This record gives sequence, C-alpha cells and structure tokens, in this order.
Amino acid sequence: MARFDVFRNPDAGERPQTPYLLEVQNDYIDGLDTRVVIPLRTEALFGPRARDLNPLLQVAGDAVVLDTATLGAVPVAALRGPVLRLEAGRNDVLAALDTLFGAY
Repeated sequence: MARFDVFRNPDAGERPQTPYLLEVQNDYIDGLDTRVVIPLRTEALFGPRARDLNPLLQVAGDAVVLDTATLGAVPVAALRGPVLRLEAGRNDVLAALDTLFGAY
C-alpha cells in the first residue's frame, strides 16, 4: 500500500455513493493495523462542493469528489488490490488536506 492508492470501497452497500477510498497516510508510517483514507464520492450524488476542500478527480473514467472532511481510518485488511495510484490528483489532494487542517 502506498500514499495516493485508490481502493474500491470494501462496503458494498456504500459503493453506489462512495465507490472508492483514497489512501492519504504517509508511506513512512508502518506497522499500524489501519490506514487513513478519504472517501471518493460519486459526483452526481455529492451536491455542492467547497472549492478547495472537495476537488473533482477522475478514477477509472468516473468523476468523483474528494470528501476531505470525512477522512478516517479503515483496517488494512479491508483494503485489497489498489485500482490505481492517483498521482495526477496529488496537488489537489494535498491542497484539500491543507485547507482542512489550515496549513495553507
């Protein structure tokens, strides 16, 4: 697992609204049973977006919204086989985290 890996949401019931989770935890933190992720929500179901906090990203041809304010930890065991690494959205993700935590 690596920072900016995108995983399918392990909760099948949530997938219509939240198809993916984006890992944002630092790669240097190892040995924990959890990883910090941000939900990637379906654009059509998200509603109004805060400009810097909720960037629009592309994952496997799907437009998804980074729901930064709802980040959380999930068990490592729940995250299987990344769909892709979201390097193209790196700057948008880091800007959203800076907006959330006030480091801008």
